[in-house]
Amino acid sequence: MKIVISQPMFFPWVGLFEQIQLADIYVHYNDVQFSKGSFVNRVQIKTNKGSQWLTVPLQNLTLGQEIREVELSQKKWRASHLAFLSQSYAKAPYKNDMIKLVEQVYNNDYTDLSELAIASIETVCRYLGIGNHTNFLYSSYLGIEGKSDQRVLEIVKYLKGTTYVTGHGARNYLDHELFEGEGVNVEYMNYQKKAYPQLHGGFTPYVSVLDLIANMGQEGGKIISPTTINWKEFLK
Repeated sequence: MKIVISQPMFFPWVGLFEQIQLADIYVHYNDVQFSKGSFVNRVQIKTNKGSQWLTVPLQNLTLGQEIREVELSQKKWRASHLAFLSQSYAKAPYKNDMIKLVEQVYNNDYTDLSELAIASIETVCRYLGIGNHTNFLYSSYLGIEGKSDQRVLEIVKYLKGTTYVTGHGARNYLDHELFEGEGVNVEYMNYQKKAYPQLHGGFTPYVSVLDLIANMGQEGGKIISPTTINWKEFLK
């Protein structure tokens, strides 16, 4: 049983969908502290002027708020997002698919930032046909207390996970021996970063999955073929 636990992110890069493709259970980690400057409410878009940020504006932000408590701005930002995306991908073969997908997400009212980010992720999954075997859960519904990697471990154990799959940032804080001592194997993503046709110069993998959709449509799902590496090998 492979478990992935990740903060909700707004139309994230392809690497996150590689994690989803691997997961038997994917936990949206929505009840942890929001960090300004993170990918929870912004993502890079490739343009003819280089990569630029697409950012969801927020309101009433206070120190220490959980992601699920962060309010979306009530200003009219959705139309400007769509105009920016339409301009950036005017010559992309599947621009209309991408725009319709974003509109599908934006046509709903959300009570908080986590709902928007989660909707963006799960809508992309359905479009690309990935994660069909994955059970999506919210950490806030599990009722598991704790902090940092100890709480992550408790979530994995609660879900009867045998393997915890994580991104590269965890190398800086994860107590790998703690997980192994509890019978949980830790694997890091071996991100494939497979090239596909892009507009606006040389290939970069670090932009929104919307770029993949605009350029490849549903065939973009075939790009997502993830692998992992054991933590001991990874840390070498």
